[in-house]
Amino acid sequence: PAQLPTRGTIFFLPNHPTNSGSSGLFFRDGKKRIDYILVYKKSSPQVEKRCTFEKNLRAEGLMLEKEPSLTNNDIMFVKIHAPWDTLCINRLLGNNTYEAAFPPHEGGYKSRHPIKTHGAQNHRHLLYERWARWGIWYKYQPLDLIRRYFGEKIGLYFAWLGWYTGMLIPAALVGVFVFLYGLFTMDSSQVSKEICEANTTIMCPMCEDTCEPWTLSDSCVYAKVTHLFDNGGTVFFAIFMAIWATVFLEFWKRRRAELTYDWDLIDWEEEEVCQQSPQIDLISFDYFISLVLTAVFAVVVFRLIAMEKFASLNWYFVKKNWQFATSGTGVCINFMIIMSLNVVGVWTKHPRTESEWENSFALKMFLFQFVNLNSSTFYIAFFLGRFAGRPGKYNKLFNRWRLEECHPSGCLIDLCLQMGVIMFFKQIWNNFMELGYPLLQNWWSRRKMKKGGGAGQNVDNKAQLPQWDKDWNLQPMNAHGLVDEYLEMVLQFGFTTIFVAAFPLAPLLALLNNIIEIRLDAYKFVTQWRRPMPARATDIGIWHGILEGIGVLAVITNAFVIAITSDYIPRFVYAFKYGPCLRGYMNSSLSVFESNNSLHRYCRYRDYRAPPWSSVPYEFTLQFWHVLAARLAFIIVFEHLVFGIKSFIAYLIPDMPKDLCDRMRREKYLMQEMMYEAELEHLQKERKKNGRRYHHEWP
Repeated sequence: PAQLPTRGTIFFLPNHPTNSGSSGLFFRDGKKRIDYILVYKKSSPQVEKRCTFEKNLRAEGLMLEKEPSLTNNDIMFVKIHAPWDTLCINRLLGNNTYEAAFPPHEGGYKSRHPIKTHGAQNHRHLLYERWARWGIWYKYQPLDLIRRYFGEKIGLYFAWLGWYTGMLIPAALVGVFVFLYGLFTMDSSQVSKEICEANTTIMCPMCEDTCEPWTLSDSCVYAKVTHLFDNGGTVFFAIFMAIWATVFLEFWKRRRAELTYDWDLIDWEEEEVCQQSPQIDLISFDYFISLVLTAVFAVVVFRLIAMEKFASLNWYFVKKNWQFATSGTGVCINFMIIMSLNVVGVWTKHPRTESEWENSFALKMFLFQFVNLNSSTFYIAFFLGRFAGRPGKYNKLFNRWRLEECHPSGCLIDLCLQMGVIMFFKQIWNNFMELGYPLLQNWWSRRKMKKGGGAGQNVDNKAQLPQWDKDWNLQPMNAHGLVDEYLEMVLQFGFTTIFVAAFPLAPLLALLNNIIEIRLDAYKFVTQWRRPMPARATDIGIWHGILEGIGVLAVITNAFVIAITSDYIPRFVYAFKYGPCLRGYMNSSLSVFESNNSLHRYCRYRDYRAPPWSSVPYEFTLQFWHVLAARLAFIIVFEHLVFGIKSFIAYLIPDMPKDLCDRMRREKYLMQEMMYEAELEHLQKERKKNGRRYHHEWP
């Protein structure tokens, strides 16, 4: 069995008995196993530091053997045999004493013979066949084997990712049902019917100079598409997803407890090791947050300009569908800005202990990318169309561009489009960067290797290379460890839950992505990356707290989306107080403005204001205050109801399964019995030895 790793020690695995010294897993004598590889350049000036370090390693009883690279004459490998307690690798890597440090893979991950008939060559080959191949995407992950080869920390990540993916299945199914409900009721929607039949309803121009009045029926398709995502199932799905997030986290606690018990981590405590790990510079962090908010403002300005241009364009198709054109181009530009800002480098300052740094780094990176990813979404959800003003008294940005208004059927379709485009393309981009980029880098390394790497030897057959040379030509694991892997999934979890009331297909997109993500990560860890340093862990760290925070934020945002962004509350108020079956709703939600246009004296706009012939023209009507009160009441009732259900469910689900508690109590009892028997036997021996009498009961 593998020796279990502790913080600051190296994780060792027995090599397959069929491996020989020529495979690159043993010293030249074919007996001593290679436990770790150090890589340095002969041309490096850090000779004295390197020699001192290697001398100290030998003084600790370690065995070292040097081997030149077959692909590059400037590269030298230091093979190390036997464990050691403390090794400052990061400091020596940081000052270029060594180029790389990694434990070797156990051998190749492919075999000429089928695994069913000849068995696995090694654990890496077994992981590839039973985990990393794309053809087995529907099978469970071999978590014990993953933990044995990569360590508990990586094993817990894949356990959490698999659990999250499995829990997305019911959420995706319910989301699809809600979407289908909107699809089947789209043509029968009273609001859509009224918009499509409003051939004589003239709407006020969308811009000041070049835009003309337009007919409400021109936006018939827009209204029908809006109904897909803004219908009676919206409230139900928002409540369901809030409960789903709680169930997901509570049952993950139970699953984590089972894994830590099975992996013998119940009583394990992490030992802190001082690492040369970076801490984020808060000044730079605040600077980039400001940069994100500036980018959001730039997108808002672009939307205002684009709206005016599209609405006044001579191209009939674009002019008729200016809402889609404005939202679509705005979302695409916003996506490019988001991905550009996400490649911002890491800001370093002072070293700290590893776990403290990882938690601090993870939190700040999450906050930065969360703000970057969701700023525009929050703007569309809660600010778009809220401060536009009214005809004759529009609010303008820089006294030039009118603020953007919502469509007569609401702003929810803009929010849905924003989420759908960003979520779809971001997942494609992330998958490419995770696998496509390492594949290209490894291909380039192999190409250089075939040409001799400049000053190296020409090696035609890759199979002739020792394992250390093969691993050296692979890509190292991300410098941030698992932070990037968790960050991608946690941001997706937030995007799936926070605005799910506007986009019920979000869980389905997340599920399809994660099915690919699991095998993509598995393939990357097994075939494209050097073997990472395994480490122990008992949970997913600060990410659990972040997930709980997202769950709370999701309840609040979905309450506001339904109450403010969606037209659910105005429709509900109208059906309850003003008109049954929503007949005449569209007419009641549009106010009248007296314009100077000789062709169309009166035009309509979206608001609840008195007509120009009223004693108090353009003042808010009583219906406006009814809707506002209903929106505030809905937010309070929704939040209290959902938070109450979440708390009740969390109370009902214990953090540890009952059978596991019973087993742990039983083991503790048996251990106490063994200690009692051993102590009693010891006392009896002492009595016989010294001729003294001891009481037979426990002293």
